[in-house]
Amino acid sequence: MTALGAVFRPQLPPERLRALARLADETGLEELWLWEDCFREGGISTAAAALAWTERVRIGVGLLPVPLRNVAITAMEAATLHRMFPGRAVLAIGHGVQDWMGQVGARAESPLTLLREHLLALRALLAGERVTTRGRYVSLDDVALDWPPDGPVEVLTGATGPRTLRLTGEAADGTVLTAGTPPEGVRRARGLIDEGRRKAGRTDPHRVVVYLLTATGPDATARLRAELTDEGLADVADLGVAGDADAVAKAVQRLVDAGADTVVLQPTADEPDPEGFVRFVAQDVQPLVP
Repeated sequence: MTALGAVFRPQLPPERLRALARLADETGLEELWLWEDCFREGGISTAAAALAWTERVRIGVGLLPVPLRNVAITAMEAATLHRMFPGRAVLAIGHGVQDWMGQVGARAESPLTLLREHLLALRALLAGERVTTRGRYVSLDDVALDWPPDGPVEVLTGATGPRTLRLTGEAADGTVLTAGTPPEGVRRARGLIDEGRRKAGRTDPHRVVVYLLTATGPDATARLRAELTDEGLADVADLGVAGDADAVAKAVQRLVDAGADTVVLQPTADEPDPEGFVRFVAQDVQPLVP
């Protein structure tokens, strides 16, 4: 079955999160996703608060930029969430926006090397292993978590380029694709992910999460077009959706048919009614998605 979610965009102030998280929980939304965008809101702090305010909705963070984080801290925070809220936290890591990483003096000369080292160490720590490694960027000396998760947990990785997509297949448990990924892009991504999985001999499940830029209401088409234009994506075919629940559900299905397991509806940055958007996703769109 397809999992459906919605994004709490960090263009909203953090004090809005409590009401939206509780609404997502009450309306039966499957997943609420948060972003750690510079320089707005922290991913772990918002996820912890959202999990504490709710009972059942899964809370995703897509994604935590690894240049900003020592892997031991990432592992400690991730393990803490997984132990306090079993089965409800979904964390993704990734390169981050390179211009932002440069602003804070954290830009890596080889982002792919950094991501690989961080990912491998993080998964090992969360699996309860004792890790010693000397990499180009990640260095651990006999490190193990006192409180690792009680069982296996997913570590997802955001990816766009071919080399990173192959890496996610090889070393991650799932992949997060941006809202700039149309159905054909999902197919290409799946192929590259599978290349990495074959290289690593992996046969376990690999979840693909795709954001879908979504607008509904009387001005939906204009808002969607404006955001795609601002992002330089106006000429990308079959990207985003504007319309009613039926139109949105059909767009979700196109992504699923292309290889997505989870589709997360991303409102436009100027969405006039974030609470209404969550209700729309949970009550109108979700029942139409098989």
